[in-house]
Amino acid sequence: MKRGLLKYFLIFCFLFIVSHFAEAQCSICTRTAQQLGEQPAKGMNTGILYLAFVPMAIVGVISYRWWKSNRIVGGE
Repeated sequence: MKRGLLKYFLIFCFLFIVSHFAEAQCSICTRTAQQLGEQPAKGMNTGILYLAFVPMAIVGVISYRWWKSNRIVGGE
């Protein structure tokens, strides 16, 4: 149990670190960011990633709990 939890925690940390390098802008946000300049564009991109994280985390927790309660135990 602890080993699986550690694995998921490490994956979460890795994805959180990598997310800072991701580009998460729609076409309208990209045009706005190009007009703002480089530093405000980076801040805008980081804000978009943080806003996207909360719904993804909620869906992940709900999915995990559903999977955990509906998996077959004992190979039946």
